[in-house]
Parts: sequence; structure tokens; C-alpha cells
Amino acid sequence: MIDIVDAKFVTSAADINGAPTSEEQNEVVFMARSNVGKSSLLNALSNHKGLAKVSSTPGKTRLINYFDVTFMDRDDSSKTVVKFVDLPGFGYAKVSKSIKYDWEKNLTDYISQRKQIKLFIHLIDCRHPHLDIDKSVSDFLLEHADETQQIMQIFTKIDKLNQKEQNALKKEFPQALMVSSSKKRGLQKIVTIIYDILKGAADE
Repeated sequence: MIDIVDAKFVTSAADINGAPTSEEQNEVVFMARSNVGKSSLLNALSNHKGLAKVSSTPGKTRLINYFDVTFMDRDDSSKTVVKFVDLPGFGYAKVSKSIKYDWEKNLTDYISQRKQIKLFIHLIDCRHPHLDIDKSVSDFLLEHADETQQIMQIFTKIDKLNQKEQNALKKEFPQALMVSSSKKRGLQKIVTIIYDILKGAADE
């Protein structure tokens, strides 16, 4: 069994130039439009309620936040440290156009140029699976992720759907994962998959 046993804030950066220096490809990037539950998921995965700040004002966070996260394989007690990267929520319009442009340019530069990224995790609100902005982000990732990088799609707030709606979503998006941070559903599966992907990169 794989568990996250420690998580701590490392630093914040406004753009790729302020990102931590590293030779390892061990970064897991979490990205979502505002108010999809990204901070809640980060806190739930890490068992650390205050790790990522849950803001009542969508789009408030404009920095890229880095966390050192320690995974433990309970079978042999081995530990692996990876970086979780919390990107600002995209598609939030209540900032000036100049700030919005700089902000989004910084994020696109980071996504397309940061070679330390191993896994992109794109979070989507399960109640709104067909928004144009999420389609644009999916297309952007597919275009810019290289052969060493992987993309994972996760639908959040799955507890808001009934079983019939969940089944329909799974049928339409068979590769996606489903999670409810508040109900602790799907968390263990996500932790294990992230670990396997990062461990595979370390063993290459």
C-alpha cells in the first residue's frame, strides 16, 4: 500500500524563472479552472488540511506553489519525495486584462517549457464536463506534453452526481478518474497511480 506520509510547502514562483532548480523529472502539476476543488484535493491527498490555501475568492492565487510530498511504500517502508506543483486557477476574468495576459502567459510558458514535470493532472468539475476552457486546456496539454510526460484527467466533486450520472460520465471518459475530497472517495487510487508513474520515471 502506498501512502503520503509528509507534505510541506517549499516556495512560490511568479513564473518559470523562479521555479526551483532540479535535475529530476519529479514534478506533478495540478491544474484546474477556479473553484473546481484543487486546493481541497491537494489537502485531502496529503492528509494536511492547511497545505494548500482554500480561498473563498476564486482566482485569488496567482503564484505557482511548490510542495515536497513524501510517499511511502508500506511493503518495504521505502520513501520517495516528489514535488506537487499547484498552478493558479485558469479562466478567471475578474482581474485587469494586462494582469490576466501576463498571468496566463507565465502559465503557458511554464507548462510548455518546464522539463521537470512528469505528470500533468487536469481537474474538471464533474457537473460541468464539457466546458470550452477545459477542452482548450486538454488540447494544449496534448500539444505540448512530450513523450516523457503523462496527462491525467480527474473529475472532482463526484459525490454531487447520482450513480446513473456517474456511470454515464465514466462511459464517456473511460480513462478519467473520479474523486470526492469531502467524502474521501478515490484518493487512494490517485495516490497509488501518481506513485507508480513517478517511481517508473525514477527507475528508468
